[in-house]
Amino acid sequence: MHSNRPADSYSPLYFLASVGAGGLSVTFFMYLMFWVPHPGRPVPIFEDIAAAWSTGGAGLRTAIVIAMAGIAVFAFINLQKLLWNIAAFTRFKTTEGYETLRNSNAETTLLAYPLALAMSVNGLFIVGLVFIPGLWSVVEYLFPFAMAAFLAIGIFALSTIGDFLGRVLTKGGLFDVTAHNSFAQLLPTFALAMVAVGLAAPAAMSGNSLVVGVSLVGSTFFSTVAIVYAAVALVTAFNSMLHYGTARESAPTLMILIPLMTILGIMFLRQDHGLHTTFEAHKTPAETMMFLARLVSVQVMFLGLGLVVLKREAYFKDFVFGTKTSPGSYALVCPGVALSVLTQFFLHKGLVAAGIVDKFSVAYWVIVAIALAFQWSMVWLVFRLNRQHFAKAPGAAVPAE
Repeated sequence: MHSNRPADSYSPLYFLASVGAGGLSVTFFMYLMFWVPHPGRPVPIFEDIAAAWSTGGAGLRTAIVIAMAGIAVFAFINLQKLLWNIAAFTRFKTTEGYETLRNSNAETTLLAYPLALAMSVNGLFIVGLVFIPGLWSVVEYLFPFAMAAFLAIGIFALSTIGDFLGRVLTKGGLFDVTAHNSFAQLLPTFALAMVAVGLAAPAAMSGNSLVVGVSLVGSTFFSTVAIVYAAVALVTAFNSMLHYGTARESAPTLMILIPLMTILGIMFLRQDHGLHTTFEAHKTPAETMMFLARLVSVQVMFLGLGLVVLKREAYFKDFVFGTKTSPGSYALVCPGVALSVLTQFFLHKGLVAAGIVDKFSVAYWVIVAIALAFQWSMVWLVFRLNRQHFAKAPGAAVPAE
């Protein structure tokens, strides 16, 4: 063990290093999703990409190369960081630090584990679609296994939440309200929402009405629980933040609602697709655009709030550009990734579909540029944080208190 790496003083929040990389692979998939034609299918597959490569111009080919390289690189980092975390977490469970954690507010950081597992299953699905020829012909057989995996991860998440709530709700005074001054307690919501979006995938892609039905009901359960939990955690956290100010190291969590909006947004779009293709329930492009516009509005609001607080607390100066390290810094990756992905959905499924913006017009490329700016700044941030936390430097950074 190199005791001079910040990552060696372990925190379950390091699972977010895996989640952020997995999210970035999704941002590269957006290129293929919206620029590679995939007639008769909700998502592009290997064969669609090959066809687009043979007929497309230099621009499309460049986008395909960047997309496939980006998906491959970040899917690899996602799995590498997941396996590193599982090993480190297993060691961490034998320490006193773990016992302390289990008896503090920070017990909810344990939900970064199921969150990362759900993200990786989602990420592997994309890798399969993009890189494995012929996968679509057996995809119906894969859906039950994928749903079983998400269900298992969902049960893991619920039991972890149950341990926490069982402890703090039965023995009063165990939850420190003074330390509830951030949105860190929304991590359970994030984990449940990630399970919900995974469970919703078969609704959008399957042709089997039973599979679609199970997918719809399962994803509805986890998303509803996530939303109710978020409402409670938000109100109580805001109350505490107004009393005690925002906890400096947990300040990035103020933007956790941004990825939440993207994940739930994609889940509802997947559900709508399943309801539309299997059960004849139709939604107009204008309704979808308004739905996405509301989600983007929430994102912009919490982006503003988060940046105001982070700037006042000089968070970037110390923890991103400076020498201090905090595992919570990885919570900055998810909002940027989420803004990039939802901007793409808002543009294509909202503005273009409703006929407000013409595809490949000047306005179109301006909005794409915004999505790409978020994406590439997060690519930089992931490499920067990985170097900060995982590099074996002789004069390693001082881990923050």
